[in-house]
Amino acid sequence: ASPETASPESASSETVPGGAAPQQVPPAQPLPTSAGSVSAGPDSAGSIDPALVPAPEPVSSNPPAAVAPRVDDQIDLPGDRRSSAAAGPAVRRLARELGVDLRRVRPGSSDGRLTEEDIRAHVRSNNEQVASATPAGVTPPGTPDSDGQGAVRREKMSRMRQTIARNMLQSYSSIPQLTNFDDVDVTELERIRRDSKGDYAESGIKLTAMPFMIKAVASALKQHPIVNSSIDEDANEIIYKEYVNVGIAVDTERGLVVPVLRDADRKSIPQIAREIATMADSVRSGSFGVDDLRGGTFTISNLGAIGGTYSTPIINPPEVAILLVGRSRMMPQFIDDTFEPRLMMPLSITYDHRTVDGAAAARFLNDVKGYLANPGRLLLAP
Repeated sequence: ASPETASPESASSETVPGGAAPQQVPPAQPLPTSAGSVSAGPDSAGSIDPALVPAPEPVSSNPPAAVAPRVDDQIDLPGDRRSSAAAGPAVRRLARELGVDLRRVRPGSSDGRLTEEDIRAHVRSNNEQVASATPAGVTPPGTPDSDGQGAVRREKMSRMRQTIARNMLQSYSSIPQLTNFDDVDVTELERIRRDSKGDYAESGIKLTAMPFMIKAVASALKQHPIVNSSIDEDANEIIYKEYVNVGIAVDTERGLVVPVLRDADRKSIPQIAREIATMADSVRSGSFGVDDLRGGTFTISNLGAIGGTYSTPIINPPEVAILLVGRSRMMPQFIDDTFEPRLMMPLSITYDHRTVDGAAAARFLNDVKGYLANPGRLLLAP
């Protein structure tokens, strides 16, 4: 999310949430898992399931399977070849949606008029007859499926999408998650970004608000170690991380992938800008490795390039918090006895309530806001 209200340039174009979510990219290296995304937590080193990323589709040397003829061609249905069909508009619409020829439907009533139930019964009968008449190894005809209301199309979930779904469910059902919402005035930050983007462009770097956000979060995590922790449930212990590795949710066509920026607290804004640009390119091209996804201690998800304000991002275990950045917009703020237009950035932080209390999350977010509202502090951050 970036301070130019409707400008994709100022929104961090290299990152997108979740919901998040959620992204068909060229095949990548095997990916580990995370809630709502594909990533590897700090405790996952050593066991990476190669089935988590869809492998390239194999090219079969075998001829395609034979396709069965249409059911109407191989089965003499009881209502075949009626010269006309008495049916109302609703019945005809349903028949069109289901791909049914009304001339082949037998009416269930004595007056000869077709009903919607006659159409559905005809479809069920066809399906049963096709199943019994189709030889083994022959693909059934591709008539549209129906959910009873109209035609539907079914698509097999990719292995990456199955992994995302499984881990979202695991995170949401096993972690008591709470979300705080807030806004931060990024008017000054946007001025600095706009004044500096030309200098960065000369070095081939597109300067967005994201490097400032990462630096602010990394600095605040050093001051609030409980937000930079994880839980050892077996030992009933809290593990405080002495390092700050920030995961950045990147939108791909196959789903969210979360590469990790290591030692973010020790890096300057120019360093962060270069690294996240490289990370986003490698993720979208599929040229990254498993190690690029390991060891995150906190995740940032950015909806600013797409739109939206607040959301409830799902925690990426074993981390205990995740920050979602919405799209900045101009809003009136009461300053010195008058209203002024200010660029406000919406923030949503979800945290694991087993370890992080609401007050602790609010204090952490206040420090993040303090850095963003006064970006000069980022240059002096410990």
